[in-house]
This record gives sequence, structure tokens and C-alpha cells, in this order.
Amino acid sequence: MKWASAISENNDLAAALEECAGQVTSTLGSDSPVTLAVVFASATYNDAAADVSRILGERFPGTMILGCSGAGIIGDAKEIEGQPAVALTVGHLPDVEAKPFRVVSDELPSPDEPPDAWSTLLGVSPEDKPHFIVLMDPFSMAGEEILSGLDYAFPSSVKVGGLASGSGLPGGHALFLGDEVYRDGAVGIALTGNIVVETVVAQGCRPIGELKRITKAERNLLIELDGERPLDYLKDMFSRLSPEDQNLVGNNLFLGIAMDPQLELEEVNAGDFLIRNLIGTDQENGYVAIGEFLREGQLVQFHIRDASTSSEDLQRQLTRYMETAGQASPMGALMFQCNGRGKYLYGKENHDSDLFTEMLGSIPLGGFFCNGEIGQVSGTTYLHGYTSSFALFKAKQD
Repeated sequence: MKWASAISENNDLAAALEECAGQVTSTLGSDSPVTLAVVFASATYNDAAADVSRILGERFPGTMILGCSGAGIIGDAKEIEGQPAVALTVGHLPDVEAKPFRVVSDELPSPDEPPDAWSTLLGVSPEDKPHFIVLMDPFSMAGEEILSGLDYAFPSSVKVGGLASGSGLPGGHALFLGDEVYRDGAVGIALTGNIVVETVVAQGCRPIGELKRITKAERNLLIELDGERPLDYLKDMFSRLSPEDQNLVGNNLFLGIAMDPQLELEEVNAGDFLIRNLIGTDQENGYVAIGEFLREGQLVQFHIRDASTSSEDLQRQLTRYMETAGQASPMGALMFQCNGRGKYLYGKENHDSDLFTEMLGSIPLGGFFCNGEIGQVSGTTYLHGYTSSFALFKAKQD
């Protein structure tokens, strides 16, 4: 298995693609034909999007092509924001099959259909032990529905990816699959065979206050925490925070939900939380509305986010990965980074990719800045915000 990644800032899309294709071909060598080509192109190129599949198809005949448009582009571990760029990340993957699929919302199986309906839709069997890279249009695809369906039908499979970005209009994003360009729905590949896909999900927050248990909730309404009204607890917690943390609470307060019901209080770690927005409060009753359905008995903790906490969380999650991933190093990686991170959050370029390279080494890394990031928490796949979600690729070990 070999990977290579390249990026070009050429204003001409065709020239940028040729530059990237030449770089990755030189890196891989003539004896390593490309199995998979993952391409991300700035949304500013959208009028010429058809050139992507045509040019790459000519340069890499028989190669599976997957990609989309983005507000920011990542290639060769370099992040380009606010200007045209194309990134190409390719893999020479012996004994690996990349099976393509294309889905629109009205084709999704209903919740009462069996898992086989998903296998039929995607043309993939759970017995093949597939891992999925999924790219979606944010305007036309029911993201949570497809992710819950994939978990239902393929519970042991990794799912990772992101929502295309860079356009504020329906039909303004491009999804690349094979020799086609789509403007809606979702595209993806199922990777089967001699490949391992591992993930890192960094949601960019740190906990404040105490770990609490939900004692009363209705749908997404948080009514009681350990018998106390949530707003009463928040006011007390706020009074005990440092002035710096108090300043963050106003616009950067979130709820972390421990998604593994088997975890006890002392077993919960930072990576076990699903981070969700607070979307409203009921001052009279002391309730808090959360951007996720809640269940009584769940362990939760409030969180805050800023540049330093986001950086620390990414370092923590990468360290956790290194401690548990075994001796074999990844051969290539993709990063799906929120368009609210990058320069907007850190005030400088390349923060997440630089930290990744600093900690894991010079692994070919490509990706894009997303409208939403796909990643797993405690074995369940979610659509995140303000997150960096990584897919790391290895060959299976005998």
C-alpha cells in the first residue's frame, strides 16, 4: 500500500489538476498504479467541475475517483483557505476494492425496512466488512438519516467524510464520483479487502463543571440534572469558573453527552462525549434545549471551546490514537475539517495539519473544509460541527 498527496493553487482548474496528477505520479512511481483518487476542489472552480473527472480519468484510467467542492482545500498536509486550490490524494491499494455508490434522499430505506435494504441500495454486503467514505450535499441530503442507516446495516464498519462547502445556494456544490459530477444527494465508496480504516474525531472542546446524570428529559429538552434544574446548575457552575472561562460561556457553551450507556462516572474520557449546541432556554422552568435527543440516565457535562481548547483536544485525541493504534503506522490519511476551524479559529494557517504531521509524521494527508463532519463517537456515527475528523489507512497485518 502506498499513498501520495499534492495540492495546487493554480487559478486554472485543468492546469491545477495536471500539476497534482504529475506530483502524485512521481511520488508513487510507475510500478504503483493508482487504485483510488480522492479530489477536492475549491467551489470557485464550479463552472469547470466537469473537467475534474475527465482529466483525472485520462491520467488514471480505471481508477475510482471520489471528491467534492470545498470552501477550503487540504493537500500534502497544507491548508488553503479563501483562494482557489485543488488537492489530490491517491492510493495504490493492492487487494482492495473501492465500490462506488450514489444516493438521493428519496431513495433512503424507511426505518422499518430490514438492513438488507441498505445493502441492496449500496450494492455492498456486510459480509464484505466494508468501510465507508461519504460525501454529501448539505442542501439536499438527509445526513443523519443516511448515517443512522449505515450504522443499522453495517454496525462494525467505519464511516467518515463530510458535507461539501463553499456555496450558499442549492445546486452550488459539486460531488465527484467516477466519471460523473452530481449537484445533490450523496456519493461515496465502500472500501473492502486488504485495508484497515482507523479514525480520530476531535470536537475541539474541554469540559467545565461536573459530570452529571440526566434525571429528566423530553426529546431534546433537558429538564433535570441529578434532580436539579439545569439553569440553576449552570448559574452555580458559572459562579465557580475562572474569569477567562466565564468569558467563553456566553457564545461557546455546549453540552457533551456520553454516548456509551455502559460507562460509569469514573470511566468517562474526553473522547467519549458527543458535543452538541445549546439552542435555547426556558427561564421560567429552568429547562435547556439541546441540539440532540436526550435520554434519562445519560451522563453529560457542559463544555466550552476556543482556539487553545480546540488545539489541546486535537492533541489529546491524536495521542489517544497513537497509544491504541498498534505498531503499524498509517500509510495515508484524509482530514475532514470544519470550515469554522482553520484561520477563523486559530488565527493562522495549517494548524490542524501541522499538528497531525508533528505527532504522526509525514503521512500523505488530504482533505477539505466541510459544512459538517462525519465521524464516530463510542461506535455510533454522527454529523458534527467545529470538528476535525480523520480517516487513517493501513494494510491489514497478518
